[in-house]
Amino acid sequence: MPDGRLSMSRTIYVVDGARTPFLKAQKGPGPFAASDLATQAGRALLLRQPFAPSDLDEVILGCAAPSPDETNIGRMVALRLGCGNKVPGWTVMRNCASGMQAIDSAIANIQCGRSELVLAGGVDALSRAPLLYSDAMVRWFAGMMSLRTAGEKARHFLKLRPAALLTPVIGLMKGLTDPVVGLLMGQTAENLAWKFGITRQQMDEFAVRSHQRAVAARQAGHMGEIVPLVDSDGNVYAEDDGVRADATLAGIVKPKPFFDKKYGNITAANSSQITDGAAWVLLASAEAVQKYGLKPLGKIVDSQWSGLEPEQMGLGPVHAVTPLLQRHGMSLAEIDYWELNEAFAAQVLGCQAAWRDDQYCREQLGLPGAFGSIDEERLNVDGGAVAIGHPVGASGARIVLHLLQVLRRNHAKRGVATICIGGGLGGAMLVEACQ
Repeated sequence: MPDGRLSMSRTIYVVDGARTPFLKAQKGPGPFAASDLATQAGRALLLRQPFAPSDLDEVILGCAAPSPDETNIGRMVALRLGCGNKVPGWTVMRNCASGMQAIDSAIANIQCGRSELVLAGGVDALSRAPLLYSDAMVRWFAGMMSLRTAGEKARHFLKLRPAALLTPVIGLMKGLTDPVVGLLMGQTAENLAWKFGITRQQMDEFAVRSHQRAVAARQAGHMGEIVPLVDSDGNVYAEDDGVRADATLAGIVKPKPFFDKKYGNITAANSSQITDGAAWVLLASAEAVQKYGLKPLGKIVDSQWSGLEPEQMGLGPVHAVTPLLQRHGMSLAEIDYWELNEAFAAQVLGCQAAWRDDQYCREQLGLPGAFGSIDEERLNVDGGAVAIGHPVGASGARIVLHLLQVLRRNHAKRGVATICIGGGLGGAMLVEACQ
């Protein structure tokens, strides 16, 4: 692990940002394709800038699950935003941190002088994840296509076993299953709950608090980065629709465990919601800030990516944040505000438990003992993905943008946005507000 000092030779400013409301998946596909979500949010953001879309040096969009007709969705959205043919648009994918990876890719290009002004963000429309045929059904179709006569096709048709072959494969479930260890993401969170003794009541209490904080933030006008969506029928979607104003512990305790029905404690209610949404930030060099007279929200100070066992993927923030703070000589307590993406209530609680655990910090992080813990009053102060939702490609960008908003309104200086990533990864960004 490089011990490094601060390696960013150029200051990276976050000028502005916007996101869509996060729309909870209901029955069937949602009203917006991923490219529609990213285009509407990006259009609203660019319309309020003093430069033209064609002045951007590039557009980078993270997306974990683009549809087949949205190949290189970053380029597709860049063109729809009016950036013109000459502005490169491209797509990145790092599972849950795809939006954060887009930001990090933009940082790298600004650092090396290839870009000065970049639109970076993430998107996913998880409600539109496809239903797939099984391999056996695909082979049956292939066999049918190779036959010539009606008789041959009739005999082949009689081999069709609907119950065995026509049962669809849920694409979203495959996407949320780790291909190396064969565990659903929720099962990896159950591992953390078992490892650290996290109870169902603790998870449910965390979930209720996430909803309550999101409701309070909405009522206080602290979700100003949201721009409304309008569908083809003129319907307006102005707010995150999974946030429950009536969330209580009595209601949260009702759902049964989903990922481990016999022994588990993780339910749909104490997990992040399957959601559609997009989030963008505008990144600029000091030269671009001066050229266009921009007024930044803040700056990206540093970033860190780390790996760990896939079956423990929820602890990714622990493994990313720790070296990031060590590099700057900081402790957890020296960070003013945190956004730690709430993939599962158990996962956030597990990160806190790991930092407090002497043995884990010694054996896994190489520390002399426990690293500390995050003050609960400075962590996800406006709620998190359990209430708001987790459109996988967008969340990494959302937490960076919202963290800067939190810092600004509280006249605070320093924050960390961090996220766990399917496959056994963690990502983190250290940011500072420009007051």
